[in-house]
Amino acid sequence: MSLICGTEAHYNSGSLDDYLSVTGQSSKCVSQFHEEDIPYWYPDQETFEYSGVEPPPLEIEPLIISGPSSNRVDLVFFSDGYLLEEREKFIVDALRLAEDVSKNQTFNTVQPILNFWAAFTPSQESGVGVGGKPKNTTYGLYRPGTELRGVYYAKPEVAGAACSSMGNQCDFPILLGNDPLYGGLGGRYTVITSSIVNGPSILRHELGHSIIPVGEEYDGGEVYRGVDAYHDLSEPVPWAHWLTNPPEDGQSPRVERSVMPLQDYAWSMLNTSKPWTTEFVSSGTFSRHLVRFSLSGLLESSDLTVELDGVDLGWVPKEGLGVDRWHYDVYRDDALAGGTHEVKFTLLNADREGIAQLCNVEILEFGDENEFITTPNYYGVFPTYSVANKTSYRPTNEDCLMRLVTTSNFCKVCLEGLWHALLSKVSLIDGVSEGCSGKSKTLSVELIPLAQFRQVPIEPTESYTITWSRDGKVIEEFTNKTTLIVDKNGGATYTVTAKYVTTEVMVDKEGHLVDSMEYTVTGACEQ
Repeated sequence: MSLICGTEAHYNSGSLDDYLSVTGQSSKCVSQFHEEDIPYWYPDQETFEYSGVEPPPLEIEPLIISGPSSNRVDLVFFSDGYLLEEREKFIVDALRLAEDVSKNQTFNTVQPILNFWAAFTPSQESGVGVGGKPKNTTYGLYRPGTELRGVYYAKPEVAGAACSSMGNQCDFPILLGNDPLYGGLGGRYTVITSSIVNGPSILRHELGHSIIPVGEEYDGGEVYRGVDAYHDLSEPVPWAHWLTNPPEDGQSPRVERSVMPLQDYAWSMLNTSKPWTTEFVSSGTFSRHLVRFSLSGLLESSDLTVELDGVDLGWVPKEGLGVDRWHYDVYRDDALAGGTHEVKFTLLNADREGIAQLCNVEILEFGDENEFITTPNYYGVFPTYSVANKTSYRPTNEDCLMRLVTTSNFCKVCLEGLWHALLSKVSLIDGVSEGCSGKSKTLSVELIPLAQFRQVPIEPTESYTITWSRDGKVIEEFTNKTTLIVDKNGGATYTVTAKYVTTEVMVDKEGHLVDSMEYTVTGACEQ
């Protein structure tokens, strides 16, 4: 039995319990949602204040520093599961991750607002716990089972005390587990592993939860909120200013036509004695379909066959992956016939038994390009289906790392949200200093190095506008200059205003992209 999850048939319920109480039955689409992928805990669930808890000893190393912590957003990697002799490995792991997310992609354009630090504390045991049992480590990271998904912490009070002990040098703590495989957690404490293949992508995704903050865009989650979530089609689209084809005044937005007849977080260990199979029902009314799944513990294409209705889908593992987990998409530009279909995963290599695992499988069906636009960089209203089979809407098909963890970048909506979240915590103005140029008194403003003050130019168009004023009157000749020559008399108060403009932010209702600072001149220069 299978309930269709889609724009044409869905149950708008607040919880799985509500659905079961109404229907009295389960289904693949609903019942298999009970375990989402990388979990997300609400940022407001916890704080960093833990009275009476001593922080662990921290050896703090700068990784990428853009300015003073008093006016930057500080991200700190805290070590977990690293022995004393693995200190250097921790620093290398943390630096690799910081550089990956902040250079050339994802957080590159906002990097001048960020500082990255490493805070090392040796653990008594190496690695992270499994089966719900933490090891003897600083923050007690562990996997609930053996599958490659969420990594949780057993000692939030220690993490809170560690971050709090750093004062304004710790805004977003990242607990880095010494484990080579996929896993993480979003929310108040971002958790990631040192996986070479997956660590950077998981970090980007989880920081999206923690910083912007937004919920999920992939199907089967529980939290859909933030700038990229839309729930009521009778209300204005939150990202209306980004829509590629805005609706006419008074018209409802067009919803892209899709359906999800199967979503199964199987977490099933594969064996050669019996294939893993499941069935789903298609209405036969859609033009295209996608088979999406993730696997771990499989090294070669000869290890496994993946079939849909007996047709080999030609699965090939990601090169260099090893036994780590990866997500795969098989897009098929033809329609599924109406009726029941079967997906089959057959393990062929007995040597992989005990490590080969099917993590999840999903089937999506789409209308043709007139009904469902797959063009990259198209912004519209795309349906997403939750754990309770409740429909919400996202801005793009698959252009966002909050939708696909293997995608490198945020969509424009999330990126705009990132700018607002970060700039709400800092001032564009680092400070104003007083000096003399010969006999003339000067005021100089120092700005966060964006726009024309960046060390490395970026592709998006951006600019600063700088204005100086006294008693509310703009001093025109010093517009866009960082240094002002002031009147000879001391005691005057001047105001400098910095306005930042970037093509990555179209709407600034809260005024996050404008800051001002007043300065009173103390005296004249020596004559």
